[in-house]
Amino acid sequence: MQIKKQLVLREIAGDYALIPIGDTIIENNGLFSLTETAARIWELLPQAAGPEELVDTLLEEYEVDRPTLEADVTAFLAQLGELGIL
Repeated sequence: MQIKKQLVLREIAGDYALIPIGDTIIENNGLFSLTETAARIWELLPQAAGPEELVDTLLEEYEVDRPTLEADVTAFLAQLGELGIL
C-alpha cells in the first residue's frame, strides 16, 4: 500500500508514535500516537497488497477473530486516509 507522507515509526518508552520528517513536518504539527497493533499495521503497510493481506498476516500474530480485526484494520486505514497519509 502506498504511504503518501514521510513518517517514521518510533517506540519511545513502550509507546509508539509516527513522527513527521521532511516536508511532512510543515503539514503536520506534532506526532501521531499509535497502539501496538496500529504500529504493527504501519510496519506491514509498504509490503501489503491491500487490507485483506494485512488482516491475514495479523491473524497469524494476534489472538483475535477475523470480523473484529477486519473492522479495526478498516478503521485505522480510514483514519490514515482522512489524514492524507494513504
